[in-house]
Amino acid sequence: MIWSKEETLSRAEIEEIQLSRLKETVNRVYKLVPAYREKMDKAGVKPEDIVTLKDLAKLPFVTKQDMRDNYPFGLFAVSKDKLLRIHASSGTTGKPTVVGYTQADMDTWTECVSRIACMGGATEKDVAQICFGYGMFTGALGLHYGLERVGAAIIPSSTGNSEKQIMYMQDFGTTLLVATPSYALRLAEVAKEMGIDPARDLKIKIGLVGSELLTDAMRAEMHKVWGDDMLVTSNYGMSELMGPGVSGECEYLCGMHINEDFFIPEIIDPVTGEVLPEGEEGELVITCIKKEALPLIRYRTKDITKLTYEKCKCGRTFCRMANLTGRSDDMLKIRGVNVFPSQIEEVILSFNELGPHYEIIVEREGYSDKLTVRVELAHVTDSFRELEDISRKVRNKLRIILGLDAKVLLESPNTLQRFEGKAKRIKDLRSK
Repeated sequence: MIWSKEETLSRAEIEEIQLSRLKETVNRVYKLVPAYREKMDKAGVKPEDIVTLKDLAKLPFVTKQDMRDNYPFGLFAVSKDKLLRIHASSGTTGKPTVVGYTQADMDTWTECVSRIACMGGATEKDVAQICFGYGMFTGALGLHYGLERVGAAIIPSSTGNSEKQIMYMQDFGTTLLVATPSYALRLAEVAKEMGIDPARDLKIKIGLVGSELLTDAMRAEMHKVWGDDMLVTSNYGMSELMGPGVSGECEYLCGMHINEDFFIPEIIDPVTGEVLPEGEEGELVITCIKKEALPLIRYRTKDITKLTYEKCKCGRTFCRMANLTGRSDDMLKIRGVNVFPSQIEEVILSFNELGPHYEIIVEREGYSDKLTVRVELAHVTDSFRELEDISRKVRNKLRIILGLDAKVLLESPNTLQRFEGKAKRIKDLRSK
């Protein structure tokens, strides 16, 4: 089902909306936000210089550091008494990034998430269990309001107490699961420990997963435990931009449709900042063109992807972003080689002998970096020869994919830490 007619507009109609809203947004922030005015003046660009969509490239980038430097409300274009909601990041690496919403922003947010939910197969007949943490994190409440607008019944179960989550699924007849990919796998693991087959004994047929990278291998792993009939779609967003609802996959799984009447995407070279042509991979930059409280312009997401503007088989005409390769700030530089965690995950999940839980450890010995991958076995084995064989195969495949050697530590099942929110799989100990 397609939620709104805007999703099928012609490219000319989309660009007409984008240009009109871009001009209005640039004028507004220049007038109302001193930090933006200062950045634009320093870059030598005025609102009247924005005549075409290509002129977007004249505007300076905004980064998470800009939000921290202007904490809490320095980038807001409305006064605090106009705000209806305030969210913030955890602030684990510095000052939290604060985001706010007017009533119009809340309406926009709900509209965008309703579209994403419908792309992923949600209908008014669904019972949706939201296993994101409720609170300052935008994910849970964002999906909550969007699915509610679609007409689904909401179970706001949040994270944790996994056995009770399974009980809710059984007793309430949950058909749609909202979670991170790693927590969805953990729930299936707990269900099996309770003697429940997730694919046979539960009714979940839709997984709207987000907040973490979903690789094709991880999607296949989801199907292993939840069943081949489960439609697993990835959706994308971040609190700075709005929350969930920026883009999402449809049933054809050929990229995430970006809500282009609310967001203008660009792909840039993460080093030079140069705008790259369609189809080239680089860092995703997003401009918010219909936000009242916090209209970010050219926000550098750090996420690595590429764009395509071909019409999708589902009938939607919005451009699509490929599932993320990784994040530029998650990229590990090991002995001169660029390594993304997603590359290691793809290797691990290609082995039936291994489970989906792993940890990446980077250390420095003398003047050389050392990479260690800890990964759980899918099943216990006492055969030393079998363990040696698995370790050798994994190590060889990592060497082929990464171009460097790694130590592989095979752990017993249920050894590594489980995560209810975003999985933290990297320990970079080199600074220590």
